[in-house]
Formats: sequence, C-alpha cells, structure tokens
Amino acid sequence: MNFLVKLLISGLAVILTSYLLPGVSVDGYFAAVLVAAILSLLNVIVRPILIVLTIPITVFTLGLFLLVINALMILIADYFIPDFYVDNFWWALLFSVILAVINSIFADFSKK
Repeated sequence: MNFLVKLLISGLAVILTSYLLPGVSVDGYFAAVLVAAILSLLNVIVRPILIVLTIPITVFTLGLFLLVINALMILIADYFIPDFYVDNFWWALLFSVILAVINSIFADFSKK
C-alpha cells in the first residue's frame, strides 16, 4: 500500500516536472505513473549495476558521475515509454535533478 502511494506521488512529481521543463513531455497522468514505475524498476535493477561498473570514474569525479547515471535512467525510460519524451541528455539531467527535489518535498509533506 505504501509503495502505491509513493508511486502515485512520484507520478504527480513527473507531471509537475514535465510542466516546468520545455524539453520534457508526458501525455497524461497514467503515462506519468508509468514513468515513475519504470524509473523505480530501473533504479532497483540497472542503477546498482551501473554504479558498480563506474566506481573509478565516480570516485574521480567525487560522486558527480551519479548525476549522469540518473540522466541515463531517464533516457532509458524515454526509450521504453512512448508517451514520455525527453529531447536530449541535458534535459534528462535537469529532469532528474528537479524530479529528485520535488520528490523529496512531497516525501516531507507525506510524513506530516
């Protein structure tokens, strides 16, 4: 039940973030929830593998390469979801940063 609530809130965050960025578009709330679900699945399966494979460059860049991995997760979700479109890598990077901020704000509200 808790996962479903977090997924719906993340879908709302995806919609809000897509309204803020002109290089990102989502066609409806169902597509936004699907984006949130695919991103959570990618973050559980693919992201840890990429983190382990890129440990040297992550250490060398003092962790900033993790932002690149987050942007890659967004681009992979863009590839698999036809109703979700990201123009390029830079929009994906900005989308991932803003999405993380909005999700943390919503998480603070849901705790209260």
